[in-house]
Amino acid sequence: MDDARWMAAALALGSRGRGRAAPNPNVGCVIVNDAASGGRVVGRGWTQAGGRPHAEAMALAEAGEKSRGATVYTTLEPCAHVSVRGPACSDLLQLASVARVVIALGDPDPRTDGSGIARLREAGIAVDVGLRADEARSSMAGFLMRRTRARPHVTLKLALSLDGATALGSGISKWITGPEARAHAHLERARHEAILVGRGTIEADDPALDVRLAGLESRAPRRILLSQTEKDGWERIATPHDIAALDGVDHLLVEGGTLTAAAFLAADLVDRLLLYRAPILVGGGRTLPDIGLTDLAEAHGRWRMSDARTLGSDRLEVYERVRDSAVPAKVGTGFAPGDGGKG
Repeated sequence: MDDARWMAAALALGSRGRGRAAPNPNVGCVIVNDAASGGRVVGRGWTQAGGRPHAEAMALAEAGEKSRGATVYTTLEPCAHVSVRGPACSDLLQLASVARVVIALGDPDPRTDGSGIARLREAGIAVDVGLRADEARSSMAGFLMRRTRARPHVTLKLALSLDGATALGSGISKWITGPEARAHAHLERARHEAILVGRGTIEADDPALDVRLAGLESRAPRRILLSQTEKDGWERIATPHDIAALDGVDHLLVEGGTLTAAAFLAADLVDRLLLYRAPILVGGGRTLPDIGLTDLAEAHGRWRMSDARTLGSDRLEVYERVRDSAVPAKVGTGFAPGDGGKG
């Protein structure tokens, strides 16, 4: 139970780097002394902006000599390759003389892919793999999506009335939801490297797409326009599939409008849905256009609810796209102390 608790803390730290760590994964790490007796945290780290320093390096620097004989909880297999930007984390852990490393997921990067775990074990360090693996996959969904499908992880945000409208018939959509829901949407912006809208949203609202939350203003994502024509001050792509070429973007937030949302849904490029439902009825409002379904049976089984909560007077529902083999099995295994697999 203590292992699970400390790994949860590492996952929480890793979430701090989401939207800023690309092209590296947003890893979290906690170093604990006397873990078998309840433990005391001596080092914390998470992947910093731009990918360096790595979470393990940051935690080891904080722990110093207190890392000797300690247990390390990290959400991804420590890297095994030396870079011009820094040493391999598996080497740093050996030099620090840690006693045990608990890892949520193996690293699918071919430069590591099990060799980090092997290097630690060869040095006599106990390694356990697979604890809270599903949560780690969710936490690092963007990094994993890049390596399994060669594109960013896509979240689609929709603000809806009870009758499914995204705006009045005239196109006016400010504001369907209340301030609490809008604040949550700004937090989501801060967790993505880029945000995308269509030409219609630009012409109707000329949105800033910034983050208006105290302390997070600097985390405004890059602005992407889905359009056939250029617009000054905006990055542009012509089709939804062009997101694969967005360098340094592992998490993409799609905010509007209905034509853009439908285009991404029709292309089956949406991995996560954020549905903010307001307790209002619009009647005759704008709704999603055709997304390519020819039979209702095709609509069932595609989405799994992963979260639901109340935000002021509104309701947030979060859905994950159900996919077959979205992440290879080698990326994580069932947790077993002393497990011999790569993870």
